[in-house]
Amino acid sequence: MNPTNSINAMNPTNTRDTKNPASESPALLIIDMVKDNFKEERNLPITPLAVKTIEPLNQTIRFFRSHTWPVVFSTDAFNKNDFIFSGRMPPHSLAGTEGAEIVDALDFQETDTWLPKPRFSAFFKTGLEKMLHDRGITLCAVAGIATPFCVLTTAMDALCHDFKAVILENCSTAFSDDLHQRTLDIYRRNPLYPLFRIMTSTELMNELNPE
Repeated sequence: MNPTNSINAMNPTNTRDTKNPASESPALLIIDMVKDNFKEERNLPITPLAVKTIEPLNQTIRFFRSHTWPVVFSTDAFNKNDFIFSGRMPPHSLAGTEGAEIVDALDFQETDTWLPKPRFSAFFKTGLEKMLHDRGITLCAVAGIATPFCVLTTAMDALCHDFKAVILENCSTAFSDDLHQRTLDIYRRNPLYPLFRIMTSTELMNELNPE
């Protein structure tokens, strides 16, 4: 498995769906679902919670793919001596290692985009903003781990780059269910609504394709 050349993978054509009454052109951004975060021997509290997101994530991936909407897997690709490892967090998901690859249980296909990232947000030094704007994307649905860090920073950066943002609550998780819910509860009612929303994958799919 190799990272997709993102510019080639996302053919810069408008993806607006004429069957979508809201006329949204969405992209699915899946964050940090990498093998290092699923290794049982690491005994991470987030691992069993992340496993529960696999099934709804795969359903959402297939839905987006059926509409030819972009599916982007954005994954940590750190270096061992990165600044962020000078604190409590140990090195993990190092660029070029197996641990930084997309977990096998997810329905990743070569037509999708695999976009390694050097920090928390999928938009940070990755070229994602230009790729999505070139594709005519209007809304970013964000999923993965962890809710209060990389998922949230990606959603916030989507807004900063003039995309609507939705965090998919059943396709994301944190280090505990309580932390996941408390993080989302902060944003369920916010002054940016409806530009920024918390939804389940089913709610979003029904809204994008009400049939």
